[in-house]
Amino acid sequence: MSGHSKWATTKHKKAVVDAKRGKLFARLIKNIEVAARTGGGDPAGNPTLFDAIQKARKSSVPVDNIDRAVKRGSGAEAGGADWQTIMYEGYGPNGVALLIECLTDNRNRAATEVRTALTRNGGTLADAGSVSYMFSRKGVVIVPKGDKTEDDVLLAVLDAGAEEVNDLGEAFEVVSEPTDLVAVRTALQEAEIEYESADSSFLPSVQVPLDADGATKIFKLIDALEDCDDVQNVYANFDVSDEVMAAVG
Repeated sequence: MSGHSKWATTKHKKAVVDAKRGKLFARLIKNIEVAARTGGGDPAGNPTLFDAIQKARKSSVPVDNIDRAVKRGSGAEAGGADWQTIMYEGYGPNGVALLIECLTDNRNRAATEVRTALTRNGGTLADAGSVSYMFSRKGVVIVPKGDKTEDDVLLAVLDAGAEEVNDLGEAFEVVSEPTDLVAVRTALQEAEIEYESADSSFLPSVQVPLDADGATKIFKLIDALEDCDDVQNVYANFDVSDEVMAAVG
């Protein structure tokens, strides 16, 4: 899983400083609205909202935008949309399996956008259930390395339910069951270890190794999917080596 995770982490960092920042901000704001609507507007009593706000702050989303999203989601301010989560399944070039998570107020628009992005970039939509069995929902916390070692992180999170700690190069990835995500995040806070994000994610059980050509095609497809306004996350089961990652930039 490290190849895809490493790529996703690097890509997120670049998105914060490049032209895609607007898309990134919109996704983070949607997450905050949905979390506030589902569990209330108080981050202290709503761990999902707490993590969504933390992630938005780390990505430099303005505080006013965050506050308004919380108010819209919790009903304290008018204007909140009726967001629905829809998961599409598909295949990309080289048989790479894709889970495409949408948060939308228009199911027809979301389906059309996803289908168009796939077909224009060598991908296809798949039947429900034909891809999802290859993924497991997990809690994933990304911890910047700084002066911390893998052992430092492991010691902090082991008793909180963490299953493994993976080295992503510039960061560590702490994997747990989704139900242990808050406990793992809290354990890091108590150990005074800074974390970048804490999310419920989908990790693949089987991986497809890609060469530079295959990686270029799948990156292009995922970029096209993530350019769709309704797409929140794209999960894929590709693996790329450091050498391939360097070759494709």
